[in-house]
Amino acid sequence: MATTTDIIGEALAGRPPAQRKRLQELRALIRRTAESCDEVSELEECLKWGQPSFVPKPKGIGSTVRIDARGDGVSVYFICTTGLVEHFRELYPGAFDFIGNREIHFSPEEDFPEAELSHCVALALTYHKRKKQVRSPE
Repeated sequence: MATTTDIIGEALAGRPPAQRKRLQELRALIRRTAESCDEVSELEECLKWGQPSFVPKPKGIGSTVRIDARGDGVSVYFICTTGLVEHFRELYPGAFDFIGNREIHFSPEEDFPEAELSHCVALALTYHKRKKQVRSPE
């Protein structure tokens, strides 16, 4: 039986070499970010809609982050109903190529702004916990 890590590796292996390298870099950034989030005890890797997906554990802590090739570049996807991408636009105007309310896209030659992207990923991975804290009375 294949592990989830093998499934992600197999999904990435099917991409052209340049995109595969960039997707592996995004995967590593998401893993590092999850490790730095105290609230995330585990990061489950799986495929959702055929895309490498990263689900924070325990359940109810955060929102899934997905990555995939798009055109000749790569993208990071967030659940559109969370309002996360709108929040990222406010935090980092002009720092990213935002597409709609769910995607940050990177062209093939574009460097990832690691600190900013890591912050966005951390906000997604802890989305539900932060949302609950805002609702709780002090």
